[in-house]
Parts: sequence; C-alpha cells; structure tokens
Amino acid sequence: MADLRTQQLAMARYLRDPDTQPPPRGVEPRRLKIYETLVYNNIEGFISGGFPVLRRLYGDTAWHRLVRQFIDGHRCHTPYFLEISQEFLRFLFERHNPGPDDPPFLAELAHYEWVELALSVAEEEVPADAGGDPMMAPLVISPLAWPLAYRYPVHRIGVDFRPTEPEAPVYLVVYRDRQDTVRFLSLNAATARLLERVRDGAAVSGAEVLQDLAAELSLPGDTVNTFGAAQLREFVERGILVTC
Repeated sequence: MADLRTQQLAMARYLRDPDTQPPPRGVEPRRLKIYETLVYNNIEGFISGGFPVLRRLYGDTAWHRLVRQFIDGHRCHTPYFLEISQEFLRFLFERHNPGPDDPPFLAELAHYEWVELALSVAEEEVPADAGGDPMMAPLVISPLAWPLAYRYPVHRIGVDFRPTEPEAPVYLVVYRDRQDTVRFLSLNAATARLLERVRDGAAVSGAEVLQDLAAELSLPGDTVNTFGAAQLREFVERGILVTC
C-alpha cells in the first residue's frame, strides 16, 4: 500500500506540472500523455466555459500558463468538476503574484462571470409575489438577486474595453428573472443601499425602508419617496424584490 501511495502521489505531481516533475516509474509514456491531456483539457474546458469573457482577453500562451498555475498551485476544497469555476475564482483571489499578462481587474471580472454562472444553475426560484403595493406591503429580496459592488465596470469589460485604473464604486444587481434568464441592472449608491437595507432587515414596507434611507442619507423624505417608489416598483417588476 505504501508503494501504491507513492506511485499515486508521483502521478499527481506529474499531472499537475509535467514540465518540471518526473513521471512515475513503470508507466508507458504514451499512456502518461493520454492521462495528462485528459486531465488538463477537462479542467481547462470547465474554466474557459465558465469565464468566456476572461478567456477572450488572453492569448493562448498566456491563458494556458494561467491555467497551469491553477492546476499546479491551488489546492481545491472540492473534488467535483462542476465546482472548478468556484475553485478557480478562489485561486485568483488568493494569488499573491499576478503575472504580467494579468489585467488589474482579473479577479473582479472573474467574480462577476462566476456570479452569472452560479445564478444560472441555482436551484432556488424567484418567490411568488403577493401583488401588493411595494410602498405598503412587506418586501423581501429574491434569493436570486445579488447586489454587488466593484472597483471596475466589470459588466462592460471586453476585448475592446480594458480599463487600467479603478473607477468610482460600480454598483450592480445581478439576478435571475421569472423566465430563468440571468440579467443585471446598474445601480447608484442610493439604490444599492436601498437593496441592502431590504436584504439585511426584516420584512418591512417600502415606505419604512425609504424613510430609514432618507434619514441615513440626510435627504428630504419627499424626494426619496418620489424616486424610491418608482425604483421599488421596477425592482418588483423585475423579480428582484417581492411583496409578501
């Protein structure tokens, strides 16, 4: 058994980093190459599929170097292939030495893409709405609506737009609607805080939430109510908030 474990560890080290680790003894090179290719292609395929925008920002050499760093240097917390995207995200946030090919928004863009993936496969459903007036009825946030804040405009990044410096905080809510389509909505600081207050508090009416928000932001209550009532209705129509 000790010899078997030694062989298994040697195989694992080789598959993680075949360029520098010696191959395990007694295994035909042709078979080793098959194992190496299968392991790498499976992992790389899940990552490329989970982060399509990120993949398009890299040339082939730089991309495969990044994937190799993940395979060799990250210790996964799960054995499931379907959770590789989450492990890759953890790897990006835990890295201490980003490479010269890595954009400054790498981890944030990856998080945004992972959120879209996570919401698309989540088992929860948008709760049924009671049909009440959002200003009067208790409100709760859908479990499929995630308010987020980034330093970079991750929802706009692509091959033709690659910011080099962070902007003012970028607020978004990424959500899955009642047709099971994942969407996003840009927010400002006030509307982002509005969603946070609903998410973090007990089920209270929209009027109560807006009253507390006006006091927190030191804004006139009438102004906040006028703007906030329309915003609450939009959130309910989109399935981001529901009335109870």
